[in-house]
Parts: sequence; structure tokens; C-alpha cells
Amino acid sequence: MPKQRSLEQESSSGNVFADLGLPDAGEHLLKAGLVARIERTIRQRELTQAAAAALMSIDQPKVSAMLAGQFRGYSVERLMRFLVALGHDVEIVVKPRKRGVAELRVA
Repeated sequence: MPKQRSLEQESSSGNVFADLGLPDAGEHLLKAGLVARIERTIRQRELTQAAAAALMSIDQPKVSAMLAGQFRGYSVERLMRFLVALGHDVEIVVKPRKRGVAELRVA
């Protein structure tokens, strides 16, 4: 019988980008949350990528690339504008942190 090896586990910080040691990890996580909301909206509205692209005033290949995780070239503001173009209200709420480190997040 082969010897079983134990897998090492490392606890996550809650931000995969920080866990990977990437700079600006908080911003990357925020952008990923916005793109996830864009993808969910496209799916729920049963839009083609071409139709979503037209609403967002970008090309379909850019929608495809963004949904595949290539969104570093987009600012947080531009991603929020995409959500508005797709029919969402975007609200920015600033409040004192309750405990720990202050954070940016998509609710």
C-alpha cells in the first residue's frame, strides 16, 4: 500500500490577491467583485456578450476578456459605470470601520 502524504494547508487572508503577494491586492479584490456582479447581471438578463458590450460601449472581445479575468486595465470607476450601463444603481457608502483593518468591498 502506497504511503499517504499529508497536504500542507495555509489559512487564507480572505483576499486571494494578497495571499499571492500581489501589490494593490485590495483594489484587485474590489475589481473582481465588480466584474463578478457584471457577469451575474449579464447572465441574469440573458444578454449575449455582444449585447452587453453594446450597452457598456465596449467591444465584445473586451467583454470576453474581462469575464475571463483580464480586468486589470479597467479602473474601479469604469467597472462601476459598466454596472450603471447594465441597469444597476451604484452607491458608495463610507462609514467608520467596526474593528480590524478598514476594507473596500462589493456588497
